[in-house]
Amino acid sequence: MSVPSRPSPQPEAGTHQVEVADLDAVERQLGRPPRGVAEVAHRCPCGEPDVLRTEPRLPDGTPFPTTYYATCPRLTGAVSTLETGGLMKEMTERLAHDEELAAAYARAHEHYLAQRAELGDVPEIDGISAGGMPTRVKCLHVLVAHSLAAGPGVNPLGDEALAMLDDWWLPTSCAAVHAAEDAAAEVAAEVAAGE
Repeated sequence: MSVPSRPSPQPEAGTHQVEVADLDAVERQLGRPPRGVAEVAHRCPCGEPDVLRTEPRLPDGTPFPTTYYATCPRLTGAVSTLETGGLMKEMTERLAHDEELAAAYARAHEHYLAQRAELGDVPEIDGISAGGMPTRVKCLHVLVAHSLAAGPGVNPLGDEALAMLDDWWLPTSCAAVHAAEDAAAEVAAEVAAGE
């Protein structure tokens, strides 16, 4: 299994805009418009966004602690399969007995908080990261998203879960499927227009 490449270093939050094509891709993935997008934090090997970095306060004012948000349906489906297999319970039990793992996970929690603080201060979620950090595992999706965005070695349990996933972007990438759908829609529109 190949592991998706580590993303390129991102510009400082707030210094760039998210491309419309990326927002469109995420809307297709989620089935709704994305909210509070600060940037694309990671791209699938197919080129589509698969993790967003999200503002800590959504446009409607709601506090939102999930800074790294997995959007790709194939990725989230694969992670859900790990969750239903009992992996979160096993990881939480290991945290209670493995001091080195617990310390590394606590550092991941601090990294997550620091990354969110770059985007703004939201007192309602001060000290709260996501995914159950720093003492338990509540959501593997958050941990995997954090690992993809931050790269290997930041979130040990996210890294472990990511290593357990098959290549979710194969055999045909989402980008290729959407390009084929767009081409078919364009041809249908031309036919309908009598061209």
